[in-house]
Amino acid sequence: MFSPRSKTAAALLCSAVIAVSASACSSSTSKTAAASAASSSSSMAPTGGSSSSSSDMTASAASAPFGAACSAVPTSGPGSFNGMATAPVATAASNNPVLSTLVTAVKTAGLVDTLNTAQGVTVFAPTNDAFAKIPADTLKAVLADKAKLTKILTYHVVSGKLSPDQLAGTHTTLEGGTLNVTGSGQSFQVNGANVVCGNVQTANATVYIVDTVLMPPAS
Repeated sequence: MFSPRSKTAAALLCSAVIAVSASACSSSTSKTAAASAASSSSSMAPTGGSSSSSSDMTASAASAPFGAACSAVPTSGPGSFNGMATAPVATAASNNPVLSTLVTAVKTAGLVDTLNTAQGVTVFAPTNDAFAKIPADTLKAVLADKAKLTKILTYHVVSGKLSPDQLAGTHTTLEGGTLNVTGSGQSFQVNGANVVCGNVQTANATVYIVDTVLMPPAS
């Protein structure tokens, strides 16, 4: 038989044990929950590599050629975008079959060296189809008139390698007249001619291929 005092002591001891156990259990549970939350937060946090990769992709897209006619440019070799980027502009154009009529005109005018040695220019380059819009007799007469041909070709060149976000506006040409470019993003017109493949890089120029030959204002 336990005395009343023994019973009281036993009860107190039992209560103490229960309190300690409950405290230990609560502490363990809190630590487990905190660790789980930290692990979840860590797994959800974005990594630096992912953000950098996204920025690189955006920059790459911004610097890439654009436009429906870009699909006609060769995918490899000297006439490709990569090949053109390593050559001065007149040489680069001569390697691109889309611009063969323009190259013939540049050679006829004696402007190959002028364009190849220019430092930082933008060239609006008419396609073969653009020249085909000109009546054959008229084109033949222009090619036979070096002074007039030079005036027309230099009207397609402006100072500075213009990126797409610098393109819109009025620009003074090598010929001395001005061109008016409208549009934004990947849709531009130059004096009403459409840019069909833009932001093409060469060693010394940025090229915007257009669907119409640009004619300087009559003096």
